[in-house]
Amino acid sequence: MPWYLRLHLTDGPAAVRELDPGIYSVGADPENRIALMGRGISGRHAILTLRATGAWIEDLDTPGGTYLDECAITGRVSLPPGQPVRIGPCRLTLFTAPPPPEEETAPPAAPPAPAVAAPSSLLPDSGGRHEGPPSVGENKTVPQSSGGSGSVPTVPVPAPDPVPAPAPAPDLRVMAQKQTIKRQIHRELLTRLDIKRLTATQVDERELHKRVLHTVETIVGEVSRRLPPEIQVQALIKEIYDEAVGLGPLEDLLADDDVNEIMVNGPNRIYIERHGRIELTDRVFLDDRSVMAIIERIVSPLGRRIDESQPFVDARLRDGSRVNAIIHPLSLTGPSITIRKFARVPFTEEDLIRMGTWTHDMADFLNACVRARKNLVISGGTGSGKTTLLNVISRYLPEEERIVTIEDAAELRLKQPHVISLEARMPNIEGKGAVTIRDLVRNSLRMRPDRIVVGECRGGEALDMLQAMNTGHDGSLTTIHANSPRDVISRLETLVLMAGMDLPLRAIREQIASAVDIIVHEARFSDGTRKVTAISEIVGLEGEMITMQELYGFARTGVAVDGRILGRFRPTGAVPTFMEELRTKGIAVNQAIFDPQSGGGGS
Repeated sequence: MPWYLRLHLTDGPAAVRELDPGIYSVGADPENRIALMGRGISGRHAILTLRATGAWIEDLDTPGGTYLDECAITGRVSLPPGQPVRIGPCRLTLFTAPPPPEEETAPPAAPPAPAVAAPSSLLPDSGGRHEGPPSVGENKTVPQSSGGSGSVPTVPVPAPDPVPAPAPAPDLRVMAQKQTIKRQIHRELLTRLDIKRLTATQVDERELHKRVLHTVETIVGEVSRRLPPEIQVQALIKEIYDEAVGLGPLEDLLADDDVNEIMVNGPNRIYIERHGRIELTDRVFLDDRSVMAIIERIVSPLGRRIDESQPFVDARLRDGSRVNAIIHPLSLTGPSITIRKFARVPFTEEDLIRMGTWTHDMADFLNACVRARKNLVISGGTGSGKTTLLNVISRYLPEEERIVTIEDAAELRLKQPHVISLEARMPNIEGKGAVTIRDLVRNSLRMRPDRIVVGECRGGEALDMLQAMNTGHDGSLTTIHANSPRDVISRLETLVLMAGMDLPLRAIREQIASAVDIIVHEARFSDGTRKVTAISEIVGLEGEMITMQELYGFARTGVAVDGRILGRFRPTGAVPTFMEELRTKGIAVNQAIFDPQSGGGGS
């Protein structure tokens, strides 16, 4: 997608230039890709980054400065289309479509001005200047004048060409105008109310939110009569309040129970996953700094940090939702946030049956396995629902037992009363003080656990987990990334080797065959549904090969008209080798659930 740059000199005509996505140096030196001339322009003044997803400009710490909304910018900021940037006597404006011919000659002094000048008069310290409303009024009359007023001989002739072009312009102009107003009100809010200082002095959270809301309402109330009619006052108050003390434009998405995942690709692109489908929203942040503020607000209470020396972090929200953030210089599209939401009310066994994830027979069998202290590994790809399934299966753990959970970022929500939750720790700013999953697994063995639940095995902790399963900590649970039950074996072998122990392959396989009893594999299908596609038992080691038998599987039969995946859960006919053990422990399991003629279910 090409961009269009309109360059306007205060004492000269405007020029329009088509630019391809890329990185453009801006300054007075002729070797710059965008060379400018005038007082206050440094040889290498700024960097303009154009992507298909948005545009950013970065001031290179110049004496003359780079101005957006007539405010000097620092560092790299988002540049919305239609919003001018001033460098010395030059004004640069980006468009996603060729600007109308009218804006290249006479109108530049009128249409662009309201988008920048009008909002600046909205602040309370503007002295009530009367520039705002007339500018907005002029902005509305531009299409009328181009369509019917003015010189009669000339207007009717070019009218057919400009008419289609201005159609998208009002939306861009209103968006830019709204963003400008929000920035200025936000700056006024910070002037009147030092939020960081109030937070540092540990003001009660309710009191802080109350003060912020009152101040925002006061500021907006002072300027409400001069707001453009397209901007709703209550919506503006909510957006500014959310950005000041909440998660900004993400607040409504987090409150929407239909949204499963939120993906922020820089300040101007926010995607969501709804019912298994990814869609682009109309929400945007003010700029990169606003996204960074939200990231800091998430990670700071957890004692974690994110900066150029540690440009990515895993964290969680208060409801347990998983958060990953990555920033410049690793992310070239600006600060990126990925939030995998957790249901407000945790899913139950019946919820998964209703959603077609598994059947009653499969749930009853896994319940029996947990009560019989069988070691379970839940496998699947990214986003397949492993953690959700682990949460549901963990409900089968007896309440009288002592359970230790170990995770990178605490997500599991066990309902048993005797639960100790452990969370790994990132290194500090000096690169010291890190506590890994493996450290926590080792420490948990000294905490007298009846069960150990590891959120995910992804490194050398796999060896310690297998040893714990083999040394009296039966009935442990964990998850692992794998594409099939058979792939779990290869993955575990690789993870054990990552522990740095020079063990022969046969010894590793003996550990796996002895420790792991059941592998539950889950997959995500093209229609967004998650299903347990296989429940397999590890039977033992024959020669150099670990033998397995599949107890349940999902047979896909086709695709419905609406795109829904069709298929059936069916037992394979194989019976677990520990059926007699279940009976001796007093755990009743109807053997008919393994009969292909009587078991199974459709979806």
